[in-house]
Amino acid sequence: MTQAPSLPRRLRACLVLCVVFLRELLLSSWSVAAAAFARQPRLAPAVIAMPLRLQSDLAIATLANLVSLTPGTTSLHVSEDRATLYMHCLNAETPEQVIEGIRRAFEDPLLEIEG
Repeated sequence: MTQAPSLPRRLRACLVLCVVFLRELLLSSWSVAAAAFARQPRLAPAVIAMPLRLQSDLAIATLANLVSLTPGTTSLHVSEDRATLYMHCLNAETPEQVIEGIRRAFEDPLLEIEG
């Protein structure tokens, strides 16, 4: 049986998540604006199925909202078994890169908070 993270550790993870979200918001806003004003935008839109490691409904809903609040991505659906998040990405070079980026930026801190 694993022990739940301490309150200071969870608070630190919340702070990290907030800072990372703000960074991702700025970077993705710049990327979407550049694509919008490009004479010939080179986009690779895709619908991606991301396997979830999160367990709680609150953590899954938070991840889906963070994805939707970041320009260039939007959450479409969470599977009935809550194991997969479907999302649309404006520019997805490869699904693996998108999934890895979302895991590193959002899901990992949420896992830390979730305990």
